[in-house]
Amino acid sequence: MALAAAVLMAVACGDNARVDGQLSDAPSSEVIVKLLDVNRFEVLDTISTDAAGKFSYKVELAKGDPEFVYVFYKDTKIASLLLQAGDKVSVTADTLGNYSVEGSEESVKLAKVEADHAAATKKINAIVADMQDAEEEELAALRQQLGQEYVRYYRECVRYVMENSRSLTVVPVFFQNFGADLPVFSQSTDAIHFRNISDSLALAYPDSKYAKALKTEAERRYGYLELANRLGNAEEIGYPDIILPDVNANKVKLSEVDAKVVMIYFWSSSDAGQKMFNLDVLKSVYDDYHSKGFEIYQVAFDVDKTSWARVVKQQDMPWISVCDGLGVNSPYVVTYNVAALPSAYIIADGELVDGQVVDEKSLRRLLDKLLK
Repeated sequence: MALAAAVLMAVACGDNARVDGQLSDAPSSEVIVKLLDVNRFEVLDTISTDAAGKFSYKVELAKGDPEFVYVFYKDTKIASLLLQAGDKVSVTADTLGNYSVEGSEESVKLAKVEADHAAATKKINAIVADMQDAEEEELAALRQQLGQEYVRYYRECVRYVMENSRSLTVVPVFFQNFGADLPVFSQSTDAIHFRNISDSLALAYPDSKYAKALKTEAERRYGYLELANRLGNAEEIGYPDIILPDVNANKVKLSEVDAKVVMIYFWSSSDAGQKMFNLDVLKSVYDDYHSKGFEIYQVAFDVDKTSWARVVKQQDMPWISVCDGLGVNSPYVVTYNVAALPSAYIIADGELVDGQVVDEKSLRRLLDKLLK
């Protein structure tokens, strides 16, 4: 009977992980347990601490499919965990976000990953702050120091992902940033690291949504790297040419657009958000930069050309707008490795520019740099 009870307990514990924690400076309060769903948090539960600040929680997990689970006190993250079925984890934390974890090797690794990133971010922010008040003769040395710190941390991250290629803790490492504008993995050749590690994780965790998300990003980056290589070997122009009809059925050739900077913008007129982006962002940017040498070559991946043309005319778009009516079957989907809409590429002085455009701020920043 004792043996049977032990077997039943082992089976019962196999589908969940237990977290026992103590929040040292918040007795009789509440903590929030959240699950990471690739790029957003899902609240699992709100639990109370006792008079000593202790709490306990069980997370339901599928065997062989670890999950990133985070504990919050109000808006402060007080613990980051990578849990798998059967884990029994102890967490000691305070309300400032300092914590230690035992009982889960992957969670210990994750805590180290986050601590190293926080330390590097603190150093970089301190250098940037010093640059704000530095005299001209000091700036060169500070810029060099900033670059050295970035390179040092980048190399540490490359070493980590290569040494832990079958650990899901590499996933957040690949997506780390210094602020909003500087990804740690920002080089085009990082696509090779993304692909190699995503292949390893796919073997270790074939059903993991985190491994699948990394694979998607790896494919996007590798496609861009291959495109950049093809462009680098092109003889006549530094980008694949596009020839498509506009709303008047006149074929417009991308390579014949007379502008210093051209943004190739792939979109769909059937998406309300993308239509609003035309009016709220692109028109304003176009008005401010067109006279300085900026042009937009907007390619619609729509099947209904009549509906597309109606949107173009209704919005009174001043830039070049073209469509071949083939939707996602357009050959330019493959040529430009368009994995999602909208997508943008920037051409400056006949060459494809390695610069990310994700919103109005990043676009204006890039144009200010290219149209000096």
